Amino acid sequence: MPNPATAYARRGAAFTFDDKAFLELVKKLREPLCPESTTIYAPSFDHAIKDPVDNSIPIRTSARIIFLEGNYLSLNKGLWKEAAHLMDEVWFVDVDFETARRRLVGRHVKAGIAPTEEEANRRVTENDLVNGKEIAENQVEFQELITSVEDDGWEPAAQGE
Repeated sequence: MPNPATAYARRGAAFTFDDKAFLELVKKLREPLCPESTTIYAPSFDHAIKDPVDNSIPIRTSARIIFLEGNYLSLNKGLWKEAAHLMDEVWFVDVDFETARRRLVGRHVKAGIAPTEEEANRRVTENDLVNGKEIAENQVEFQELITSVEDDGWEPAAQGE
């Protein structure tokens, strides 16, 4: 990264991801299977260390349906756009910004990203919702729209946990 301080402050923005490596992963997944094909490994994200972990998700040659999940998979810019056009389908999960704010503030405090709700709200306002706006305003055409809503019936307490 040209400016590590900016990258850290904007952690989670599209430019902080390795879009080149993601595009290469999608290209590998698109290659025809043959007897010489081997397991492909994808990265994951470890919330405990707050960083990606390379080559941690095995995608075996027996896999016939592969779901990729991430904020920028529908971004209509640069290598993200190129990767999106290699996918059979792109689905978009939409959430209104106030619901996203509430969820993110809670997640940031719980994960230790921010020590207080006030600090978490500042980070959400200055970073996460900026990223969300970029995605919402610059999307490739998607095949399915899923709207994320609050449903108390899915809360652990409602499930008997």
